[in-house]
Amino acid sequence: MNSFDQVKEELRKKKNRWLVTGAAGFIGSHLAEFLLKQDQEVTGLDNFSTGKQENLNQVKNAVSNDQKKRFQFIEGDIQDLSLCQRACGGIDFILHQAALGSVPRSIENPIVSNGSNVTGFLNLLVAAKEAKVKRLVYASSSAVYGDHPALPKTEDVIGKPLSPYAVTKVVNEHYAGVFASLYGMELIGLRYFNVFGARQDPNGAYAAVIPLWISSMIRNETVYINGTGETSRDFCYIDNVVQVNILSATATNGEAVNQVYNVAVNEQTSLTELYGLLRERLIPHYPHLQKAAPVYRDFRTGDVLHSLADISKAEKLLGFRPSFKIGEGLDYSLTWYIKSVKG
Repeated sequence: MNSFDQVKEELRKKKNRWLVTGAAGFIGSHLAEFLLKQDQEVTGLDNFSTGKQENLNQVKNAVSNDQKKRFQFIEGDIQDLSLCQRACGGIDFILHQAALGSVPRSIENPIVSNGSNVTGFLNLLVAAKEAKVKRLVYASSSAVYGDHPALPKTEDVIGKPLSPYAVTKVVNEHYAGVFASLYGMELIGLRYFNVFGARQDPNGAYAAVIPLWISSMIRNETVYINGTGETSRDFCYIDNVVQVNILSATATNGEAVNQVYNVAVNEQTSLTELYGLLRERLIPHYPHLQKAAPVYRDFRTGDVLHSLADISKAEKLLGFRPSFKIGEGLDYSLTWYIKSVKG
């Protein structure tokens, strides 16, 4: 039995109270669903700036009637300190996913990104400290590696941020370090690499590459690749992200706490390769893709050229074992997108 299986068994034996911020979002809704399926008490918090009620509906449809009763939802913004204080009352663990993602969004409006990602995070830290929450796990990002060229990325070496979004995540990590040392809080940061899976929004100006391309392919629209197509990413399926969040929250090894970890699979995929993986899986459902080809255009400002994670730290200290590589993750994801995206 691996570490994650053991944790699931232990969770079912003991009821804890969890706060999931960004619970109506892509990652947050998957975390809420997992916890409810382990019979945990879950409070979700979201302001619906990017989250969707449909995601919460899907969570409720995936759990039993008894488990539904263990979920309560608070609509509101983490930039409201009093709301954060109310949400943290009586909570054992926090999984903090609420943020405004997207490098382009932050470049277009850095003030809005800073308000959610920095002010909101600080509010939550203060509220968690006051409520004596046992541990807070928060979403950082691979964007913190910035212009540092070394591959694979290791947690102890970062470069200069290339976007306001990256700056906000660096600030989050610094605030976490200060709160841990000053107030004795238990905090763990997770540097997400390119996460994908069901419920990731394919629409809008800031859609992530995988849902955007899937949607475009299904709808017979042009797929644009920024740059030569050699740009590469370490794509990480959502179930791997759920696993590492739960392992982080429940880790009993003292060395594992007040750390940051890469969350990925240590596997590099170029954008041209990604296009091929998606196309071959979608052709049986959408024959028009037989003649499809991507259009290459200028590289996007603020992006990094290559991204690959060293995950040995999370493997050693948390017992993290990614269950899904990109191919398996795409297979599961496409089942959802084929049902959800209108052609």
